[in-house]
Amino acid sequence: MSTVTLIGSRLATPGTEFVYRGEADGCAGCPYRSQCLNLETDRRYRVTDVRENAQTLECAMHDSGVRAVEVEPVTVTANVPKKGAFSGSKASLSGPCPYVECPSHEFCEPDGVDFDQEYRIRNILGDPPHEVCHLDRSLEMVELDPSD
Repeated sequence: MSTVTLIGSRLATPGTEFVYRGEADGCAGCPYRSQCLNLETDRRYRVTDVRENAQTLECAMHDSGVRAVEVEPVTVTANVPKKGAFSGSKASLSGPCPYVECPSHEFCEPDGVDFDQEYRIRNILGDPPHEVCHLDRSLEMVELDPSD
């Protein structure tokens, strides 16, 4: 289900994904607050449509202003513990990983997912892209459902 919101004009392109981080200091006193601050904090979204004939509004946070767009929450690709990971089950991330050069790092610490929260697994994608986990974790790459 899509939601209409305002985002920076440079991001206002169908297919653009972003993680909504909530209110910034520059938002105080803005007349468009209710249209901008209507998403769930720390959730990943994808722009599905840009409202045509909508004007670009001035914004203290976005140098090129903001535009009206439609967004939808999207799944997050992540590595979770392999044990008990199957479509429909719930899982959480294993925890932080200091190995930032690892090809799996972006999936072990994905944007839009909290370490202390469980998410429903929508799909099993298979083995993670790394050959060896330096923390000796047995992981499975999955799509986590953002709506849970």
